[in-house]
Amino acid sequence: MNKYSEDPNTISLYPAELYEEDLTPDCGTEIDDKCTEIYEACKGWGTSEKRLIEAIGKTTGEERKLIALRYEEMYEKELLKLMKKECGDGNFGEALQYLALGPVETECRMLKKAVDGLGANKMMMYTILCGRSNDDMELLKKTYYKMYTDDLVSRMAGEVGGDMKKILVSAVQAAEEEYDPDFHNEDKAKEDAEEIYNAGQGRWGTNEAKMAKIVVLSPPKYLRLVNEVYADEYGYTLFKAFEEEMGSVAAEAALFTLGMKLKPYETIAKLVKKACAGFGTDELLLTSCIIRYQDLLSHVCVAHEELFEKSIHKRVKDETGGDYERLLLSLLDKVAPQE
Repeated sequence: MNKYSEDPNTISLYPAELYEEDLTPDCGTEIDDKCTEIYEACKGWGTSEKRLIEAIGKTTGEERKLIALRYEEMYEKELLKLMKKECGDGNFGEALQYLALGPVETECRMLKKAVDGLGANKMMMYTILCGRSNDDMELLKKTYYKMYTDDLVSRMAGEVGGDMKKILVSAVQAAEEEYDPDFHNEDKAKEDAEEIYNAGQGRWGTNEAKMAKIVVLSPPKYLRLVNEVYADEYGYTLFKAFEEEMGSVAAEAALFTLGMKLKPYETIAKLVKKACAGFGTDELLLTSCIIRYQDLLSHVCVAHEELFEKSIHKRVKDETGGDYERLLLSLLDKVAPQE
């Protein structure tokens, strides 16, 4: 029996009240103290990485938004630029640059990195964009345009093609239906289950985009009903059906979307493991997981131990080192301290 429960709603990662147009945040003395500590850690010759980890690592996304705003007010310098100057672009420095922004701006910066240069990082793109609430997505698009004067829908459509393009564009359009028990009933679930079957198991070749579209549009409570109906009708859960049709990055994105709607904590736990699997660690993906999902990590850590009999803390210790390791562990300990 799981020791945690899955959220019945699509996952939201943003403290939306911090992004209201007329917001004049009351940062308080604790935020001022954090800003002072960051300043003291960076002034003069050399940087005290230990003090930076203590000041920035032991924070939540909501606090980091306030720190970013307040630091510039106090010292007339952007915290992001300071972190880049003081700590560079290695794994530790890059993580600090993401931590020098609020949660929405951090994801925008991650997406920009994913699409810049030669070849798009499709895994980063779909793990940020798929399985998100409509409110999160609208805020992400608005902030991305504000930061880069670029339309996120057009940018994603221009970076990938085929089924992957259809899945990402559907996700970015923020079109998840509001749950309506009169509309999202068993009859509709049977229709959608049949459509998923005909797009996958019931045809030669797989139409990942058609399978994924139903998942993208369906609210989680209704998707659970579709999952039950599919299992009754065809002898598979939706997870098994999607896994049977895997074989492309578009299929991975479709399965990830399904997971984030029905089993978000397990899905994030698997993503953490994926970042550390095989030869070499995907540090960008690992950094993304710890920072983006920080508020959910108390649940994710339980799911990870149940799935893999290993703590995320231990995985970070095994896969990283130095200041980078200490920073990730500090973020973990803020919300899921090890016993």
